[in-house]
Amino acid sequence: MTLVEMGMPAVRSGRPSLDGRPDTPWLVDRFGRVARDLRVSITEKCSLRCTYCMPEEGLPPIPKDELLTVAEIVRLVVLAVEQLGVREVRFTGGEPLLRRDLEQILAGCHERLPDIPLAMTTNGVGLEHRARGLAAAGLSRVNVSLDTVDRDGFAKLTRRDRLDSVLAGIRAARTAGLAPLKVNAVLMRETLSGAADLLEWCLAEECELRFIEEMPLDADHEWARANMVTAAELLDVLGARFALTEAGRADPSAPAEKWLVDGGPATVGIIATVTRKFCDTCDRTRLTADGMLRSCLFSDQEFDLREAMRSGAGDAELATIWRGAMWNKWAGHGIDAEDFVPPERTMGAIGG
Repeated sequence: MTLVEMGMPAVRSGRPSLDGRPDTPWLVDRFGRVARDLRVSITEKCSLRCTYCMPEEGLPPIPKDELLTVAEIVRLVVLAVEQLGVREVRFTGGEPLLRRDLEQILAGCHERLPDIPLAMTTNGVGLEHRARGLAAAGLSRVNVSLDTVDRDGFAKLTRRDRLDSVLAGIRAARTAGLAPLKVNAVLMRETLSGAADLLEWCLAEECELRFIEEMPLDADHEWARANMVTAAELLDVLGARFALTEAGRADPSAPAEKWLVDGGPATVGIIATVTRKFCDTCDRTRLTADGMLRSCLFSDQEFDLREAMRSGAGDAELATIWRGAMWNKWAGHGIDAEDFVPPERTMGAIGG
C-alpha cells in the first residue's frame, strides 16, 4: 500500500471532505477511532537542541502575528472539549515554558473547563522557578523529557549543559503536586548503556519513566531504521539489572506498554512507536503553534484554523472543519512502507 492510498497528501488543505461521515459530534474517523486527546503546541522555540528534534541553530521563528494568541488557544481548547468530545489536553512546544503567557493560557482554559485535566510536556529547564505558579494556574501534571542522567551525555545530546536545571525542575514539579510525574526518554544508541541508571534515578525520585523509540522526525534527517534502538533491545539492557514483568496497557489507547519493576508497584513504560505501532488505537488530534490542525503526527495534511478564526468563522464552522479533518485521518504512519516520506515538519515544529 502506498502513502497516497493510505490517505497522506503532503499538502496544506482548506476545507476537508465530510462525505460518508456519520452524524455525530465526536471526532470519529473512517477506521472507527475517536479522538479524545488534544495536543496543543504553543511555540516552536526551545531552550535545548536535542539532536533527534531540533537543528543546532533552532527552528525558523514563527512571526508573532502568526502564533495563536492566548484567547485563540483558549477558544479552540474549549471548543474541542465542549463540542467535540475531547477529554485530555496537553500543551507542548518546542518548549512551552518559553511562552511567557503560559500561565494565562492555563488559567483561561482552567476557568472555562475546571473538570478537564491540563497537562504539559516540557524539557524541564526553568521549571523549578514556575512549577508552583503553573499549578496555581490550573496545570495538573507534567511529562519531563530526560534521556540520560549522565551530565556529559546530556550536554552532547542536547547541545546544552542544563542537566542540573532539569533535575531541579522535576523535583520542583513533584513538590508543587504536579502528579503523576512522568519522565520521557527517547531511545538513542549513545544513551542505551545508561538506560538502567536513568530508571534507577526515576525510581528513587518517584517518577514514572517511559522510553520512546526514536521516530523519523529529526530536523537533520539522519534517522535510519537500521540504527534505531528497539524496545526489545532496551528490555535486554534493563533486564540485566531489574526483574521486569509485563503488565500491558491499562488503557487500550495508551501508547505505553508497561512492565512492573522488581515485582512492582513501580513500573517502566515503553512507547514502541516504530516496532509495535499502535496506530489502530490512536485517539489524538493536534494543533500546531501557528494554528494548523493535524490529524496525525506523521501526516502533512493540515487545516488552517487560525485563518478561519481571524476571518470570522463561528464555533460551528470551526467544529465542522475539525470533524472533517479527523474523518479523513489516515490508517497509520507507514514507516515500514518502501515509499515512506517523513513529514515536512519536524517534531519540534509539530509538538510532542
